[in-house]
Amino acid sequence: MNRSILFSAVAASVLLAACGSEPPPPNHGTNPTLGEYERGLLPSMVIASPAEWGDRQPVVPDGYQVSAIATDLGIPRQTLVLPNGDILVAEGRGGNAPSLKPKDIIAGPIKSAGTTSVDSGNRLTLLRDADGDGTYELQTVFAGNLDAPYGLALVGDQLYVANQGEVVRFDYSVGQTRASGEPVTVTPLPSEINHHWTKAMTASADGRFLYVGIGSNSNITERGMTAEQNRAVVWEIDPQTGMHREYASGLRNPTALAIQPGTGQLWAVVNERDELGPNLVPDYLTAVREGGFYGWPYAYWGPNEDPRVKPQDPEKVASTITPDYSLGSHVASLGVDFSVPAMGAEFAEGAFVGMHGSWNRSVPVGYKVVFVPFRNGMPVGDPIDFVTGFRDDDNTYGRPVGVTVDPRGALIVADDLSNTIWRVTPVR
Repeated sequence: MNRSILFSAVAASVLLAACGSEPPPPNHGTNPTLGEYERGLLPSMVIASPAEWGDRQPVVPDGYQVSAIATDLGIPRQTLVLPNGDILVAEGRGGNAPSLKPKDIIAGPIKSAGTTSVDSGNRLTLLRDADGDGTYELQTVFAGNLDAPYGLALVGDQLYVANQGEVVRFDYSVGQTRASGEPVTVTPLPSEINHHWTKAMTASADGRFLYVGIGSNSNITERGMTAEQNRAVVWEIDPQTGMHREYASGLRNPTALAIQPGTGQLWAVVNERDELGPNLVPDYLTAVREGGFYGWPYAYWGPNEDPRVKPQDPEKVASTITPDYSLGSHVASLGVDFSVPAMGAEFAEGAFVGMHGSWNRSVPVGYKVVFVPFRNGMPVGDPIDFVTGFRDDDNTYGRPVGVTVDPRGALIVADDLSNTIWRVTPVR
């Protein structure tokens, strides 16, 4: 597609965004009201208009403070707090899926306009606050020459990294600042096309298994079902042997995984499908049941059939599990972690969720970190804004990705637009 045609198409998409009617933002919670099914030539698209933070900072609740503990990173995605308080940051950008339709070519420049222009780090960076004053005076490369690393997990003296095409491991000893050798492959991951390239990862509470989220290779099977083999699933991996099995399926893009303290239950945030309108389909937070099927591509939010999928599979539709908690449509949640009492009484029981933010709504949503309250082990009520100010009416200053709770009482937020790591703590 030549430049003039591309610009005309982009202009048309922006015009469609401006002219389209858009209902109020989607409902949240355990029993959301689903939006209306809407289809048109193109989805609404809004460029994120990146801008420098300058003297600004994200906004946090009264009684909390926020600081930038690392800058000038190479696209930070997920973080891991190590036993001594050091923080590892996975940096990089992956994906290798060719465009399928004109809409893909049109959407590409719009989506890329809302991302950073820096090169992919393809590395792990280590941050250290040696004296515990909240300033991380050491920022050094722990391991380089990785391939779009994303998921991180530490089990004993083994550090696991989910690259876009394989899980690897390093030997780790507390206090080391650089990997002592080359990574060892644990198991390859599906990556031949890699439309959704991020490979989320966490370890079971007992360390026996790794869980890896593998997103679909399309929005709604445009590449055919053969391309979706071993996609839209969570794998359970034995890190000693590399053997793996499908633990759950039908999760379009499980972008972050976490183990619930006290129960050992696996939870995920999932990015749902596009092009059914600005208020369909809700992205969600859910417990991941062993052997469970969560709908993609046949159904969404329980047994609500997706009319675009032909042929349909009534048995699959009927067996679809309804997720536990709606986060809203197109918020693009990319991070999740459970809180601890050290985060303060109001935010002691529940999960923090990092919302990267929409590109396909005329009224943007997401661009913040929320707290989902839990009671008796399950989410309840409405999400509470916890870190905001990443976007205003004119500009986007940052986009949250991974969120990690430091058990000492801090929330670590990776921002892949400004290439910053933010740290939020109660004021003591």
